[in-house]
Amino acid sequence: MAEKAPAKEKTAKKEKALLIVESPAKSKTIKKILGDSYQIEASYGHVRNLPTNTLGFDVNNNFKPTFEIIPEKKAVVKKLNELAKRADKVYLASDPDREGEAIAWHVRQLLDVPEDKIFRIEFNEITPKAVKHAVENFRTINMDMVQAQQTRQILDKLVGYKLSPILWQKLGNRHLSAGRVQSVALRMICEREEEIEAFVPVEYWSIAADLAKESGELFSAELTKYKDKKVEIPNKEAADAIVEYLTNYQGYEVSKVTNKETKRKPTAPFITSTLQREASSKLGYGVQKTMQIAQKLYEGIELENGSVGLITYMRTDSVRISDDAQAAAKDFILNNYGEKYYPQTPNSYVKGKQNVQDAHEAIRPSYPERTPDSIKQYLSNEQYRLYKLIWNKFMSSQMECAVVANKAVEISAGDYTLRTSTSKIMFDGFLKLYNDAEEEDGDSKNKMPDLNKGDKLTLKKVNPKQHFTQPPPRYSEATLVKALEEHGIGRPSTYASIITKIQTRGYVEKLEKALAPTLLGRTVCKQLVRQFTEVMDYKFTAGMETKLDKIAEKKAIWNKVLQEFYDGFMPVVAEAQKDTGRITIETKVTCPNCGRPMALRTSRFGQQFLGCTGYPECKTILSLNAMTEMESQGQPTNEPATLDEKCEKCGGSLILKTGPYGKYTECTECKDRKPYRKSTGVKCPKCGEGVIIEKKSKRGLIFYGCNKYPNCDFTLWNEPTGDVCPECGSLIVKKASKKGTIISCSNRECHHKQELIPLEQEEGENA
Repeated sequence: MAEKAPAKEKTAKKEKALLIVESPAKSKTIKKILGDSYQIEASYGHVRNLPTNTLGFDVNNNFKPTFEIIPEKKAVVKKLNELAKRADKVYLASDPDREGEAIAWHVRQLLDVPEDKIFRIEFNEITPKAVKHAVENFRTINMDMVQAQQTRQILDKLVGYKLSPILWQKLGNRHLSAGRVQSVALRMICEREEEIEAFVPVEYWSIAADLAKESGELFSAELTKYKDKKVEIPNKEAADAIVEYLTNYQGYEVSKVTNKETKRKPTAPFITSTLQREASSKLGYGVQKTMQIAQKLYEGIELENGSVGLITYMRTDSVRISDDAQAAAKDFILNNYGEKYYPQTPNSYVKGKQNVQDAHEAIRPSYPERTPDSIKQYLSNEQYRLYKLIWNKFMSSQMECAVVANKAVEISAGDYTLRTSTSKIMFDGFLKLYNDAEEEDGDSKNKMPDLNKGDKLTLKKVNPKQHFTQPPPRYSEATLVKALEEHGIGRPSTYASIITKIQTRGYVEKLEKALAPTLLGRTVCKQLVRQFTEVMDYKFTAGMETKLDKIAEKKAIWNKVLQEFYDGFMPVVAEAQKDTGRITIETKVTCPNCGRPMALRTSRFGQQFLGCTGYPECKTILSLNAMTEMESQGQPTNEPATLDEKCEKCGGSLILKTGPYGKYTECTECKDRKPYRKSTGVKCPKCGEGVIIEKKSKRGLIFYGCNKYPNCDFTLWNEPTGDVCPECGSLIVKKASKKGTIISCSNRECHHKQELIPLEQEEGENA
């Protein structure tokens, strides 16, 4: 009996099981579920990484990586080791994705305890059922997911480590960086800006008519067809002709009435990208803010009985939901809204095979019975609004379709057809909780009287309206996420960090919630696209993401993927390193002392400023405010009325204004606006009526053409002087060259002698 006493004493001193999570914010919630027999500790994210000052992997040894403990995590690792040695079991409960799997592996590598004492568990929601099920159904670490994460890590390190020094050399700025995904996101923003700048507004008109039934009820109808073909009204002349026809026409009559009842289906519960977009459009939250609030809702909120995890894991691209969640939603809908609000067959949004990230579900409430209002008192305003968005979206996704009655009416007016329509919700279904459309009421705002085929109508007024086509909008954070997702670039866990990084680097700035590239960002992007075309290619970047998925699915070998990339990448790097020329980023700001352009420069501390390109002769420097003030003047401003033309609409005077997308003219009387086209004052030689004006092609190239287009299609690539060639009669034009301006005939087959006005002479004349 005496020999067994020590064994009893050892059993009595047996320590708790240790459960290691990523974030300490989860600890309270999990502790409440598992009780005092478990000690909950956090790794605070990653504990090891590739070394900072070297590549950290051996290219000649199958890309074998070398990891080192992150300096600020040494104390964390020491504490985890001490606790692990005293615990009888160690559970690694990092997040259920690739990054979480890699964190679990790194922690296991650093724990100095037997392998059979360590268990990997994962849960998609922090609920008693999910957590206890995870503990009871532990598994080994998925090394395929770990290798996929390490491959991504090595790829990102290789691209950044090799490309960033080239940027430093070319731009003289050691604070620049390039990234495999962030640089492609920057390219998207820069290319959108180029589209906006190259956009040429096109004028068009719409015409509506105010009509009345014989009973006197008024309504409006839009002109849609001319002789059964879609009507297009390019200018005021065409609009005036139609207005005259419709005004004088007698005999407006309802020619066709179409009644159609449609079912509007609910959409899938949120994934990361759709949550970020909806939170942006409906709540005005940025991507980073949305994820921070969602993280807190996932990890746990203090309610009446302690900390409770309110939503499932928020980094996911899966629309799958569990059977339990679907059953809970069904019970709630039936008990609170009735049988007619629940579909005969449960709604499913999973189509085909889900990708490797489908280890978890869509974003949904962990406890569907906890309505937003029932826990509102425990939430901050931002938490409540986001939780309500998630709860409503999930619950509506499980509800019956809405039924909408649509009525479309066509009205004949001779050769023209007008159309009006209205819609009415017959059964609200899922719309009772959530509406994806911009119009929250769902009913048509067009109030149309009861119209039937053959009804005679009276014209009250014809309303022509001028429009101009609009350029594509800049990306917002939400629409950039959508674009990245559509291109297959990045993953749910990376969207927020990508957008944050390109802003903190100074490549992109927020202008009224839109992302606009800075001069530095555009220069960096242009340089990367020129020298590293493939790495900056959308399809190539998306293809790498697919290969990472294949590694995690055992369909690709990680070091072979790396070798293939390395073999194609390094020769391009070597070629780029040969180009030792420096790039000066000139701005539109001129030096106040010598008149030369100011350039964007960066101090050794990373601060940007403007420096004169005449350095060292001129050492003038300015703050960035000088450039910011100039570029921010996008609000329309009056300029001298340099045009002699009168308004075509009312004959009033025209003034020249500047807007965000270029110059335009505005009538002082009727406020009619048109894109400004600089006139050369030269009469068109083809039609004899028009004047040659400056134009811009879809690619942003300047050319010259007749202002009577499309009736006259005369064009020139160079500005006409007003003179004609004495030999062939064609217009004489000006061509710019490095030495000055060449005056020559616009007819390429004509051999009229060219005249050169030297650059010095031009400067003298302009002085």
